[in-house]
Amino acid sequence: MSLSRGMFFAVSALYFTRGVGLSPAVVGIGLTLAGGVGVLASYAGGRLSDRCGADRLQQWALAAHGASLLAYALAGNVVSFVLVAACVSASRGLLSTAQMTMLARWYVGPERVAVRARLRVVMNVLIGVGTLLAGLALMADTTMAYRLTVVLVGAITILGTVPLIGLRRRVAGLAVRMDASGSAEASRGRSPLRDRTYVASTVLNAVLAIHFGLTTVGIPLWVADHTDAPTIVVSALLLVNTAYVALFQVRASRGTQNLRTAGRSVRRAGLLLLIACLLFAVAGHLGAAAAVAVLFLAALASSAAETQGEAGGWGMAFELADPTRAGAYQGLSQTGNALALMLAPAVVTTTAIDHGTPGWIALGTLFAATGTATAVVANHAATRRDQRNTPVGTTPAST
Repeated sequence: MSLSRGMFFAVSALYFTRGVGLSPAVVGIGLTLAGGVGVLASYAGGRLSDRCGADRLQQWALAAHGASLLAYALAGNVVSFVLVAACVSASRGLLSTAQMTMLARWYVGPERVAVRARLRVVMNVLIGVGTLLAGLALMADTTMAYRLTVVLVGAITILGTVPLIGLRRRVAGLAVRMDASGSAEASRGRSPLRDRTYVASTVLNAVLAIHFGLTTVGIPLWVADHTDAPTIVVSALLLVNTAYVALFQVRASRGTQNLRTAGRSVRRAGLLLLIACLLFAVAGHLGAAAAVAVLFLAALASSAAETQGEAGGWGMAFELADPTRAGAYQGLSQTGNALALMLAPAVVTTTAIDHGTPGWIALGTLFAATGTATAVVANHAATRRDQRNTPVGTTPAST
């Protein structure tokens, strides 16, 4: 799926504007509306994972996602585009929740975050490969080439369901781990919406996740329109991000199964994002050569923040969840991520891009404050857990 995702990222905007004939503004509004559907689907995916099994939902959602991507090739107007985009977003939301629920149910302790980190490294590499493959369509620069790429994206995604067929028969114990909703213990499990600590963690990590808008929207617009650096630098900065995540994500994830460590990781991410935002702002006041150097430093700080923030966020999402309601809890966590990705472009453009240096300072301050607040929540949760696990009359061990 990651391979096809990279291909789609590279050609989708040009296909929507040239192949479907939509204006950039209409594409933006349509994708935002579709993103709202994805937010709802992410939450529903948690309930469905608990009810029918996360592995089954993953297979069905992946097939639906591939079919929805294929349908883009048939979109010919605004209505059909928005409908297809909504289906793509909904199936992607279901799929992401199912995948996180599978990790939460199959792995335990530090394995969950470690496996998630390794998967993210592989995903980033494959996205990069997919982007390179899509370069053939970009070189051809024709509507037919873009439409053919979209068809290939859908077909490759559907083929991804093949290894999932019969997974329960091939993997011993998978069915027992995935089918937890029918047990009495699961039915008595706590709703994540009534778990104030988990809700607070989800909201704070979602606010921090808005930083992904820096990579997708903020950096390209800032470099092209507000600095003297050559536009080609945008591609180099994105390459820095991809390489940094591939090299350091696993290392950044070590130990974040511990709540206090996870909180410190998120706090560190917020501070690094503040530094990155200040550096991006400074680059707008420098000459070309100096701006390029500062932009690379900002990209490194932003990439380091990404690895730290993701690692801490995963640790909190797994460790704070009720294991008997893994799907519902991971569904809420993924809902926060989906909402952040939907709002990120608007937040970044209305702060940093529209207001320049004051906007960058405000955005960086928001990230730093959010990271600090997340660490407070993590420490509070860890303290309460220590107190629950400490026998009466004894003193909790310091950590």
